Amino acid sequence: MEKTTTTSTTTATVMANERLFLSVFAALLYAFSSFFITVVNKVVLTSYKFPSFQFLGLCQVVFGIILLASGKFLKIISFPGFEWNLPRRIWPLPLVFFLNLLTGLGGTQKLSLPMFTVLRRFSILFTMIAEFWIIGVKASFKIQLCVYLMIIGAVIAGIFDLAFDVMGYTFVLLNDVFTAANGVYTKQKLEARDLGEFGLIYYNSVFICIPTFIITFSCGDITKAMEFPKWSDAWFLLFFTLASLMGFILTFSIIFCTKHNSALTTTVIGVLKNLLITYLGMFIGGDYVFSWANFVGLNVSAAGSVFYTFITFRSKTNSSVIPPCDTEPDKTRSELYHDSSLNASELNDHEKTSSMLK
Repeated sequence: MEKTTTTSTTTATVMANERLFLSVFAALLYAFSSFFITVVNKVVLTSYKFPSFQFLGLCQVVFGIILLASGKFLKIISFPGFEWNLPRRIWPLPLVFFLNLLTGLGGTQKLSLPMFTVLRRFSILFTMIAEFWIIGVKASFKIQLCVYLMIIGAVIAGIFDLAFDVMGYTFVLLNDVFTAANGVYTKQKLEARDLGEFGLIYYNSVFICIPTFIITFSCGDITKAMEFPKWSDAWFLLFFTLASLMGFILTFSIIFCTKHNSALTTTVIGVLKNLLITYLGMFIGGDYVFSWANFVGLNVSAAGSVFYTFITFRSKTNSSVIPPCDTEPDKTRSELYHDSSLNASELNDHEKTSSMLK
């Protein structure tokens, strides 16, 4: 009996360590891809003055479809085939994904990277609110304090922004809303687990490809893109290709991170990588106007991000293993969501053994 207990404890410890590794790896992958795509997008749209963020978004969608379809054809990856009820099952994720893509690129083009990143921190507040209303997750008091600290810093930086752009601010604040919705609905749709990460990316891209093309064509942006004079520039082609490829990698990393972390954690990891972008962005693009008040606001907001990440990953490290179903037979889905140590994959494992959860 004692040997069996020891073996069970060891297995539980190994599983907990594996979950922690996946959680940290997913967060780091998202941080890297999110950082890199922001830089290459900024170089393409601002440094090279590429005229259409819609066309760049269309290329990112098309590249994703081609890569995933090729991977499935070569049997490198797999995901379910198309079914007629698929749009209904994943709705409204394609719409949110589409709006998130375009507003993010629009904000990148219109604003300096430091101000783009600081305004993106509003997405954390929106995510916290959305998680509470949509999937019943309530952030702890410490996490709420960190979020409010980030927002205060963002407001200070925005008030003293010497390069204020109405359209740019509108794009970014809308992008914050769609980022929050994208994270929460991705979490919700992953609970089914039948499509998988690649299937979710592929069908999202397929469903938004035609609307993206229609908008890009109707705005005359395809003509503008074709007439762009720097297509013969090797460095521009390199950055444009990287920007197109990184769209797929970023989308995968968002879903992968959301699967192994909360949507709120995914959003904040995205903000943490902005610690680098905030300071490097002062020199990338050449459109940042420095002021001390603005700089103080940037740092206050960044401090809130650091505190949040410390609290989140410390709680994950100290979290206990999920109790077996027979010790807590009456836990509902809502209560499971409120357990801060329970991520999406853990919830699905728990659901497999519980006849009460569907």
